Amino acid sequence: MDALLHFLPQVWFVILGLFLFLYVLLDGFDLGVGILSLTSSDEQRRSLLMTSLGNVWDANETWLVLMAGALFGAFPLAYGTILNALYLPLMVMVVGLILRAVAFEFREHSDNKKFWNFAFGIGSFIASLFQGFALGGVLAGIKVDPAGHFIGGMWDWLSWQSLLTALTLVQGYVLIGSTYLILKTGGKLQETHFKTAKLAAWTTLIGAILITITTPIVYENARARLFHQPEVYIFALIPILGMLLIWLLLQSLNRKQEVAAFVYTALVFLLTFLGLGFIAFPYIIPPTITIYQAASSPSAMVFMITFIGVLIPIMLFYNIYNYFVFRGKVITMEEGE
Repeated sequence: MDALLHFLPQVWFVILGLFLFLYVLLDGFDLGVGILSLTSSDEQRRSLLMTSLGNVWDANETWLVLMAGALFGAFPLAYGTILNALYLPLMVMVVGLILRAVAFEFREHSDNKKFWNFAFGIGSFIASLFQGFALGGVLAGIKVDPAGHFIGGMWDWLSWQSLLTALTLVQGYVLIGSTYLILKTGGKLQETHFKTAKLAAWTTLIGAILITITTPIVYENARARLFHQPEVYIFALIPILGMLLIWLLLQSLNRKQEVAAFVYTALVFLLTFLGLGFIAFPYIIPPTITIYQAASSPSAMVFMITFIGVLIPIMLFYNIYNYFVFRGKVITMEEGE
């Protein structure tokens, strides 16, 4: 039983990380395309950008809902404490997601497309920015009492470090949105997004470097974790691999390699998540509450694994099938002729 109590929280930590990664990767390019739509020069280009998302964006957001439900079931203490600590940024994020969803649907039937275009773009930016603030707030640590309940202030999540994290996440979404549009568009529009991808790659790299340097300086708990042996060698390898992936990404963009650019960007996101996972583990509420303290009962976790074990393959199959069916580029009537 002791082994089971130790093993099950670890399994759920990995499952939650998988859900979060899939959400950030898939809905990340949705949000990135939305942000990029604010820079579109005309309505035809903006229509192409939104058409590229029309058949996939609903499915992408289901991973966020699944992650929230899994967190509630597997780590109820963490669910309550984290939502209490990050109530404001998470609520603003939800408002942004609702705004972009409403704008996406209303735009098709509106005579005043400019208003809904702006609403879609600004909703995407708000949702992305406040996701970054929430991530920064968790990395900074959440003040709790001995029972694990939040005792901090409403604005604890807001700092220059969380602002840096938020702006870097926005740039990361613009990067993956650009590489997605490279896959889905052609001609001048594709050339434009080769350029935006290069710019976003550099700005994301700069933000990642600043976060990597400042995190161990600002946060004592992260410093102790990062420089503890033998973990220090793993953490030293992650920035090196990250630099290599960015270099390969820039090379693929220079060579106009459509698929490779998206793949390298996805690998950058994956490497980032592995780094965050190593820093956080075994804490689910940094820097004090571990996954073992916050875990629900073993019977509840086993029951949920049985349920999730069936659901994950179904959702992955649906996502893969959806992208397979709607593969290819979006083109205008003029280009099709």
